[in-house]
Amino acid sequence: MRTRLISFFPLILVAFALVAGGRASAQEDPGRSKVGKLEVTVYFATNGDPAAAGERAQEISEATQTRLRSEERLKFGHYRALGADKQAIFRSYENWAQPLKPSDEILVRFEARTQPEKDSVSLDLELWLARKKILKTDAVLQPGRPLYVLGPEWRGGRLIIAVALAS
Repeated sequence: MRTRLISFFPLILVAFALVAGGRASAQEDPGRSKVGKLEVTVYFATNGDPAAAGERAQEISEATQTRLRSEERLKFGHYRALGADKQAIFRSYENWAQPLKPSDEILVRFEARTQPEKDSVSLDLELWLARKKILKTDAVLQPGRPLYVLGPEWRGGRLIIAVALAS
């Protein structure tokens, strides 16, 4: 009888491994699959002293400045980057970007509306300032074409929030 128990023991281990493996695959959620990355950047724009943005603010590239100045409402003398965050875009779940970590004063909630296409992603976007939703929109983002949102006045300038597909 003792030999039978020992001979069944490896079979029990194999059966347990198969059951545990089946549970792991059942727990994989296709809605959590990543379909892209979103980058949210907060810029400070001013016609005054750019030092008002603070010590952590960084200068931005000439190409980005030119792109911002090409839009009449975003045309300022100086621009500084205050922070950025990259987050995954999930197939069926919402996600949040927090570009001024650890502060949660500016948050962007996003969720894919449809299956992403080769050259675009349709998203539900929400902009939250000071824990209040101030903007809700549907956006179709394409690589190299960020969505710019003119934000509130701040330190003698304005905040600009850029939402773009990350490469």
